[in-house]
Amino acid sequence: MIEIRDVSHSIGRNPILEGITTTIPKGGITALIGPNGAGKSTLLSLMARFQPLRTGRITFDGLDVTRTPSPVLARKVAVLRQETILGTRLTVRDLVGFGRYPHCRGRPRAEDRRAVEDALGEFELGSFADRFLDELSGGQRQRALVAMVFAQATDYLLLDEPLNNLDMAHARALMRRLRHLADHHGRTIVVVLHEINYAAGWADRIIALRDGRIAASGGPGDILRGDVLESVFGMGIEVTTVGGRLVALHHV
Repeated sequence: MIEIRDVSHSIGRNPILEGITTTIPKGGITALIGPNGAGKSTLLSLMARFQPLRTGRITFDGLDVTRTPSPVLARKVAVLRQETILGTRLTVRDLVGFGRYPHCRGRPRAEDRRAVEDALGEFELGSFADRFLDELSGGQRQRALVAMVFAQATDYLLLDEPLNNLDMAHARALMRRLRHLADHHGRTIVVVLHEINYAAGWADRIIALRDGRIAASGGPGDILRGDVLESVFGMGIEVTTVGGRLVALHHV
């Protein structure tokens, strides 16, 4: 379980987050949504300890992110940042192998090599495991990055806008894989998404942020309502049902 209590954050005199308090239960997918500047990525970066937490408290199964040693936290939480700088002459297998660093500290054992091969298989990367990253499509590269955090073998995965730069087919395929990780591997996934329909279609829970505060939270049925979406995004959005799923018609 992730507990977030009274978390606030500012850059200079500019408040980014104000009094965020919520609990994310273990298991399933929780999507963070909201307009640009709502504080989604900032909240995720505080959870990941990429920025120092000065106000409030965040814990993963009771482990306080401000006090837990990095090697311990790295075996509990894996993170995929929004912008990841990679060497172009790195192979897919090498990249996925980075996920094992918290376990082997750069000296992979047989179990680490097995975990890498399992991750390559899970994400159907085996056929180009020895290709360099600059030889991959955007969708293949993104799949390899998620395979890396999967190989870290943590209970929690934090993903910041993993659908960026993906076309519709690759975005849907990645969300299907995340759903599979949650359902069949017991991972707890927190993902920042811009597209409300991906959140509604694949997430168990949605936390909507606006102006640094939680504007709404609940299941997809609680969030995909015209009045709720207008309060979050500041625009009228019609919601309809297609094939038994709620769909936000925000594009018209």
